[in-house]
Amino acid sequence: MHPARKQRLVLVIVLVALSSAAIGFVTYAMRNNMDYFYAPSAFAAGEVPFEKRIRAGGCVVPGSIARAADSLDVRFAITDGRAELEVVFDKILPDLFAEGEAAVITGQLSRDGTLRADQVLAKHDENYTPPEVAESMTAEASCADGAKI
Repeated sequence: MHPARKQRLVLVIVLVALSSAAIGFVTYAMRNNMDYFYAPSAFAAGEVPFEKRIRAGGCVVPGSIARAADSLDVRFAITDGRAELEVVFDKILPDLFAEGEAAVITGQLSRDGTLRADQVLAKHDENYTPPEVAESMTAEASCADGAKI
């Protein structure tokens, strides 16, 4: 092998090794900041680790929301259609949060099988229109020329 080719080959091998090591170190350092997403059926199957920050998502079960009278504590269940997961949250819920709507919860699974949430995100479909826009659309819909908006 020609010395110039051998030198380039060694350089490429060293660069690949250093790049792989850097990617490995970054991934290792970020492992505590990663939130893994699980469906309620994964919780029922026992596939979810305890005391680790995770995300769960599903629809809020109608009739499952129970609020404490003396604090912000809220208990509710989410489902993916196959299993239900009990969630405990102690902060203010988002405005779009409602029964039968989709939600994504971030928190830790406790030993009693409930998810202790520290963040609840209410989801909505892409057809959502803010109330102010909806009011302006209905007001403009009654235009004199009868044109639809």
